[in-house]
Amino acid sequence: MTTIFEALRKDHDTQRNLLERLVATSGDTESRDITFKQLKQELDLHAEAEERHFYKPLISNDMMQEKARHGIAEHHEIDELLEALENTDYSSSAWLKTAKDLKHKVEHHLEDEELAFFQLAGKVFTEKQKTELAKDYQAYMSENVS
Repeated sequence: MTTIFEALRKDHDTQRNLLERLVATSGDTESRDITFKQLKQELDLHAEAEERHFYKPLISNDMMQEKARHGIAEHHEIDELLEALENTDYSSSAWLKTAKDLKHKVEHHLEDEELAFFQLAGKVFTEKQKTELAKDYQAYMSENVS
């Protein structure tokens, strides 16, 4: 049975791959447009599902409350970078700089979660909760993919 940590890590790998592909694009091209739209959809849906099925159950725990709030705040910073990219012309030199900033921010966020957050959360959740949360998270992700 999959745990919430495995489910999240799988999606994190997808995000890393899309970020690599995105910063390798150039100019106002179809590949930049397609990759950006895929990444934006993936990040938006993941953040929503993660907040609902990972952070929310942790926020009431004293040991995890500050970390959960920090993770949610980073989601908002990522949203702002995505919005900046949406409002910048693909052919602008500022676009690639912002895309690289986004890549750095997302990778930092994923490392925080995987190297520190998951270990602490593993002590908070029971084994049953870890698999139940994974089921709920995965169901949410598949129901909301467009």
